[in-house]
Amino acid sequence: MTKEILTKQNIILNASFKDKEEAIRSTGEILVDKGYVEPTYIDKMLEREELTSTYMGNYVAIPHGTEDSKKSVITSGLSIIQVPNGVEFGQDNIVKVLIGIAGKDGEHLDILSQIAIVCSEEENIQKIVDAKSEDEILELFAEVN
Repeated sequence: MTKEILTKQNIILNASFKDKEEAIRSTGEILVDKGYVEPTYIDKMLEREELTSTYMGNYVAIPHGTEDSKKSVITSGLSIIQVPNGVEFGQDNIVKVLIGIAGKDGEHLDILSQIAIVCSEEENIQKIVDAKSEDEILELFAEVN
């Protein structure tokens, strides 16, 4: 049986962070805790952020590892953190939805395209920010699993 990419346990509601490093670290810790990646992946996520921001617009950031982090990925997975009050991601970019991603064997591109479809609709972002349960978020991302 293959592991689900996104489960209720991978979603955190009503989080708040002092800065983007803490936010990125948290998305990575979910992936580590749930067995998707090795702990070294978190460092690669922070390294990626230094190279180029993972802020995508529409209050969304998609932290993920660098090219050489692939060996730290055990299996593909997602983590989603809702940050209703937002966290600063540099240059006045405020993030209210963090989507941590780890892709195995090139799967990250498929996963990213599915996320892009969901996140391209501003109303979906608002639904994630306003969600009162993990299930509401899971429904939006049903196609990713």
